[in-house]
Amino acid sequence: MLARRFTIVCLLMSLFGMFFAILVAEAGHSTPSWERPTASFSAR
Repeated sequence: MLARRFTIVCLLMSLFGMFFAILVAEAGHSTPSWERPTASFSAR
């Protein structure tokens, strides 16, 4: 019973950790210069 509960808690924590790591990686991702929109082709 204790081992099963420990396994469930570990799986949930690993899923939450992976989700948090994806969020942190996306938040810290800076777009390269070739992907940034430039103002040279602005419509008037």
